[in-house]
Amino acid sequence: MSSSRTISANGLEFFVVEEGQGPLVLLCHGWPELSYSWRHQISAIAAAGFHVVAPDMRGFGRTSAPADVAAYTLFHNVGDMVALVAALGEKQAVIIGHDWGAPVAWHAAMFRPDIFTRVAGLSVPPPSRGRGLPLETLRNNGITNFYWQYFQPPGVAEAEFERDVAATMRTVLAGRGFSDPVAHQFVNEGGFLAGADPTRPLPAWLTESDLAYFTTIYQKSGFRGGLNWYRNIDRNWELTAPWQGAQIHQPSLFIAGSKDGVITGLIGAKLVNEMERVLPNLRQKLIVDGAGHWIQQERPDEVNAALIAFLRG
Repeated sequence: MSSSRTISANGLEFFVVEEGQGPLVLLCHGWPELSYSWRHQISAIAAAGFHVVAPDMRGFGRTSAPADVAAYTLFHNVGDMVALVAALGEKQAVIIGHDWGAPVAWHAAMFRPDIFTRVAGLSVPPPSRGRGLPLETLRNNGITNFYWQYFQPPGVAEAEFERDVAATMRTVLAGRGFSDPVAHQFVNEGGFLAGADPTRPLPAWLTESDLAYFTTIYQKSGFRGGLNWYRNIDRNWELTAPWQGAQIHQPSLFIAGSKDGVITGLIGAKLVNEMERVLPNLRQKLIVDGAGHWIQQERPDEVNAALIAFLRG
């Protein structure tokens, strides 16, 4: 049975859900998610003989949310995971991330191979640092309505998402849905949620109870913390310059859905095809047929089987 508590680490208070005994496994969620996004993994991995810890990440849910936009770089987030390992009384861990949590996991493995002995990324391929600032590159290519750009001005996306949190969560997780390879990535004049049908039936993997949990937590926390991660995209590019072309040598695993827009776009597909350049010790590249972006919630059985096989090594 999993339990929750608050842990002080890296100057913040982290809400974590944990279960099990054994080697430490950290689960890093993405946007707009919570530790709850790993609800199907926690008990399964714990039963396989591991101490599983899933935090609400910096700025999300019941974890501290610093006011400064600049406090949400990859370095802050990797630092949080390093500090959590120590706060949990361990020296090493396996790190697994989904969506925004995947870049945290990949960079944690890259920056601190002494701590993170294995790494798995879900939905987002390992880092391939482009030639220029990502937001500037979009503008130079004539793109002005990509969702990263819409998220930049503080307060704009927050106002849209917080107007009706229940409708926002229903739309993002199930209605408009990131399972659509293209639709979610470009923002219409009406905003990120424009044109969505919040009355669409929920997919089989998401219950009204699940949705109510996400809604209740986001009604209290708001969306600013998570959006601040996007406001550091260019800063992350600048800060990671010393790791240009670096590889991740630990055993690694990649899992994604075949209908996930992150990996079906031109850039995403290229990163998936070439990820062995970054991951020379890639153990498996699992593309789950028919699945979308919320892979560990949509297809828990396949994801759990792959993760447990990988953890047992």
